[in-house]
Amino acid sequence: MRNPLTPDVLADPVALTRVLVDIESVSLNEKAIADCVEEVLRGVPHLTTQRYGNTVMARTDLGRSQRVVLAGHLDTVPHNNNFPSSMRGDLMYGCGTSDMKSGVAYALHLAVTLPEPRYDVTYFFYEAEEIESRYNGLFLVAGAHPEWLTADFAVLLEPTYGVVEAGCQGTMRAMVATTGVRAHSARSWHGVNAIHGAGEVLRRLNEYQARRVVIDGCEYREGLNAVRIHGGVAGNVVPDRCEIEVNYRFAPDRTEEEAHAHVREVFAGFEVTVTDSAAGAAPGLDAPPAREFLAAVGAAPIGKLGWTDVARFAAMGVPALNFGPGDPNLAHHPDEHVEINKIRDGAATLHRWLA
Repeated sequence: MRNPLTPDVLADPVALTRVLVDIESVSLNEKAIADCVEEVLRGVPHLTTQRYGNTVMARTDLGRSQRVVLAGHLDTVPHNNNFPSSMRGDLMYGCGTSDMKSGVAYALHLAVTLPEPRYDVTYFFYEAEEIESRYNGLFLVAGAHPEWLTADFAVLLEPTYGVVEAGCQGTMRAMVATTGVRAHSARSWHGVNAIHGAGEVLRRLNEYQARRVVIDGCEYREGLNAVRIHGGVAGNVVPDRCEIEVNYRFAPDRTEEEAHAHVREVFAGFEVTVTDSAAGAAPGLDAPPAREFLAAVGAAPIGKLGWTDVARFAAMGVPALNFGPGDPNLAHHPDEHVEINKIRDGAATLHRWLA
């Protein structure tokens, strides 16, 4: 197949976004798009390009005193009658337009067209961000080639609607269990209904007052919510167990251990089993490249409400921010789209910062 990433396309972030969107790359099916990106980058003389799985890394080595990362994931969620792309006025519609092929277009455009950035730059085009962490390209690279991730600052090109979203929340999931005694439902007084016992768990959730935490001027709003309930044995049996799955989004001033302890405190008296968690990331605004980036953007940052791969960089001591043209409220939406002006404005901002 002829590579659609031609020089004319690579020179225009808008055209580049549309071509990237029209290369199907649902999670675990990123080979075709990774092949196209790798072919382009290996032809750029000022870059050293390497690949691990379907993650492509390219970097400058100009002897600058600091190194920054621009990173974007190549995969999308499954299509929902929104592939290939289409144009309606100044809007581009299609799966991945917002999350996050318009951000990937920034990195690829700059990698090709900016031979002498003010910092050395590492560009990541990585696989499988939208599914389980064990498939995530940055996670895999961190295990196999951690030196690729070494930097002084990183920008994740996630959809932020053109504003800087600093750091990210931590997240954890836990199962809160109630127990009872089985009995025939015709003689229910011989048993104890575990599903009825879930009422106290739900009452605590309904009355829960979530924190609002300000760190470096960025507000992080926490949340603790039931997201799923499992219970019941049969239509004629009083159930002896019910599990309420809860999701806790916590501000980055709390460690995972502190988050776990907090959830256990909220549900004291119940069996609580943490099934998954990931630490948040502090805003990372003090690094000199971060301050210069904020100056180029010209607007105050806000806290990232959600978890992103900035946390992977923060865990390695690399401060990181989120910045991209897409609207995060449209991510994974059947009506997903991106504004053309947002693509152009963001590309100009990144060029102003790096050049």
